[in-house]
Amino acid sequence: MVKVADKKAYLDAMLALERPGASEIQAFYEHRVGMICTDPSAMLMPWDDHLVHRGDGVFEAMKFIDGKLYQLDPHIERMERSSSSIYLNPPCSWDEIKELVLEVCRAGGKSNGMLRIFLGRGPGGFGVYPSECPETSLYIVAADLHPAKAAFYEKGATAFKTSIPAKQSYLATIKSIDYLPNVLMKREAEEKGYDFPFCFDDDGFLAEGATENVCMVDQNGKLVIPEFTNALAGTTLMRAIDLIKNEMPIIFRGIREDEILEAREMLIVGTTGDAIPVVRFNGKPIHDVRPGPVAKRFRELLIKDMDENGLTL
Repeated sequence: MVKVADKKAYLDAMLALERPGASEIQAFYEHRVGMICTDPSAMLMPWDDHLVHRGDGVFEAMKFIDGKLYQLDPHIERMERSSSSIYLNPPCSWDEIKELVLEVCRAGGKSNGMLRIFLGRGPGGFGVYPSECPETSLYIVAADLHPAKAAFYEKGATAFKTSIPAKQSYLATIKSIDYLPNVLMKREAEEKGYDFPFCFDDDGFLAEGATENVCMVDQNGKLVIPEFTNALAGTTLMRAIDLIKNEMPIIFRGIREDEILEAREMLIVGTTGDAIPVVRFNGKPIHDVRPGPVAKRFRELLIKDMDENGLTL
């Protein structure tokens, strides 16, 4: 017979549970409560928030290193676009969200970490109708940063064509909570022993990785970036393009699978790893099977930019 508990007994039992990954949580905030907390055992979310059981929400993730938060404005601007596209308004102003982000980072007391913002439809029921939810939800959490493996930069990474297709265009351009295809891509990569999965659209064109953008340097030395039709425009990639645009030609066009093995370089570009060189695809070598100069230059520029333009906490 399962015990039926009152609120106090239930909360005491809940707070006493061991929480996987608790040691990595630095600080968090929920807008309904209106306070920042540093005890991970209290990091609870309403079951009936449509963010949880419907994936009805958007999110952003950004890193801070040596006490500097990188690309806050571009991330907030993209979150505005994503939330607007699903008719979701935050429970406070975007300027307030920026301030809350900084306060959560500071409250964690660490110089390095990953900051995530979740904006959901809010609690109110277990149906599918947004009208169930009287107010949107806002969660902000700072956690420890997991840097990419050093070996990726020294020796390069591996990638493969995943069996999971690229998202439909109207979903791919929204950074939504619904990351099931991304999760399945990562699962398949682990199962097959590759570092990164590449997904392709219905026409056979390269779209993106599970959580990163993908681009290549072609045989003519041009940086080729897949058009953002079935892929999310990454803030790191867009910043890298702006930083390197005067050093090499850049074009946006479709990339076929057979072009990957003919490329001078393949790059994975994202928040956590900056720019990671890919030296093998589907088990076959790309160019000379070594990290190339463009991947190295991307990373140099991004690290320098963060140091010079990151927002001091």
